[in-house]
Amino acid sequence: MSVPVLTFFNNKGGVGKTSLIYHLAWMYSHLQKRILIADMDPQANLTAAFLNEDDIYSIWNEADNSTIYQCLKPLAGVGDIKEPQLQTISNNLYLLPGDVALSKFEDQLSDVWPKSLDTINAFRPLRILSACWQIMQIAAQKINADIILVDIGPNLGAINRSVLIAADYVIIPMGADLFSLQGLKNLGPTLKDWKNAWELRLARWSTGTEKNDYPNLQLPEGKMQPLGYVCQQYGVRLDRPIRAYDKWIQKIPQVYREAVLGEKETAEIRQEDDPYCIAIIKHYRSLIPIAHEHRKPIFDLTVADGAIGSHANAVAMAREDFKNLTQKIAAKIELLT
Repeated sequence: MSVPVLTFFNNKGGVGKTSLIYHLAWMYSHLQKRILIADMDPQANLTAAFLNEDDIYSIWNEADNSTIYQCLKPLAGVGDIKEPQLQTISNNLYLLPGDVALSKFEDQLSDVWPKSLDTINAFRPLRILSACWQIMQIAAQKINADIILVDIGPNLGAINRSVLIAADYVIIPMGADLFSLQGLKNLGPTLKDWKNAWELRLARWSTGTEKNDYPNLQLPEGKMQPLGYVCQQYGVRLDRPIRAYDKWIQKIPQVYREAVLGEKETAEIRQEDDPYCIAIIKHYRSLIPIAHEHRKPIFDLTVADGAIGSHANAVAMAREDFKNLTQKIAAKIELLT
């Protein structure tokens, strides 16, 4: 039985996606869930949040099978994927590091996408397209993970397509701006197209004769079930979003329904009343550099780290906010905490 994969995706960058995954992973680990973090973004920002530069340098240049690209690299020839070696972050938290070299795999994934529709010789293309899922599942089984949290880059390229067909669930991080809203409009139809295209490939494989020659090939279902969106909060005045941002915030519920869910002519609904809005992530302005310095999530900062006075209150608020968010997501995917 495969381990569920939850991917966070918006093709607009700068929406707090990597920070969100980082904090959710730590909170789930605190709640005694065993977590695999898979950094599938060639920028490797999530890896940089967990590891220092010296460790990353060693992994990229000296280690073997320790990044997603190192595991995929044999597929560029006639080889097969390699078993990943994970980085232990804590007792319940494990990282499959990202790698800037992953971008080299983009062209190969593009080339095999149409070939995977062939009625013969489809095994190799399907093996390559599902390789990210295969590697994540191997890694998750090694640590007996409860869930896989995945970070991907802000684009609609072939790497992200292969990662998203591996996703059981998708959460869309949003910013309160025009560009994030436009990203949502692009993302929704693309997810539907990729899901339908993968289902067609699964159907052809399941009814073809080549399947009999490779009975052990397992493929992801490509569910890509949207769970909702998480919005990054901008400036707040008197507990209300500033008007310039509120205009874009209030457009999100309608656009989400149209672009992601395919609903038409839905009744106008405000974001604060929208059941698809999983959370609004507060700003923790001055706490962020402190957390970066100590390589900790915001809610784990202590007095010794400099979280005193109002900072201490903000740490407690962040802990409660992220605990509620993790439990809300867990309820949606039946990952009870």
